[in-house]
Amino acid sequence: MRRFLVTFAALAISLSAAHTASAQENVLAASDATVQQSPKAQQEGHKISEFLTRKFGVAREKAQTIASAVMSSASKYSLPPALLLAIISIESRFKETARGPNNATGLMQVVPSAHKKLVRDIDLTDPEDNIEAGSAILHGYMKSAQGDIDAALKNYGGSRAYAEKVSLRAKAFEPAASADAASASGQ
Repeated sequence: MRRFLVTFAALAISLSAAHTASAQENVLAASDATVQQSPKAQQEGHKISEFLTRKFGVAREKAQTIASAVMSSASKYSLPPALLLAIISIESRFKETARGPNNATGLMQVVPSAHKKLVRDIDLTDPEDNIEAGSAILHGYMKSAQGDIDAALKNYGGSRAYAEKVSLRAKAFEPAASADAASASGQ
């Protein structure tokens, strides 16, 4: 019996190490994908960061961090960057340490108690972590709503009025979040 327990413990340790290595490889692959953004994505990120600095007074470095995280999450979850920016502007006014009801935290006001598995071991005041978590949550709502963005936004913010407000605000971000629109207008 003792030999079985020792063998079982060794197997559990090796499986745990393999799982950890696999998780680390996934994180590295994701960060490589972010670093190797296409020129178009880099241009869109630059337009967004300039817009955030000019219109919302966000410090340049912080605006670049937010823009990069938005572009990465938008690409990963097939969400419009303008939509993510609209949510951030409404939820936190681009303040990464914002706190709201139910301990909602960060840029996208993620509620830890509602998403325990998703937010375990992440810092919701870190812009990249928060935007990643908020985007994953919104993506999940989109899947549940079979692609209905209004229904997903209603679930995210809790009301139809919230969904309408975000949709309206997203229109204001569309010129900054689209390199094609910016280049078409000669900027």
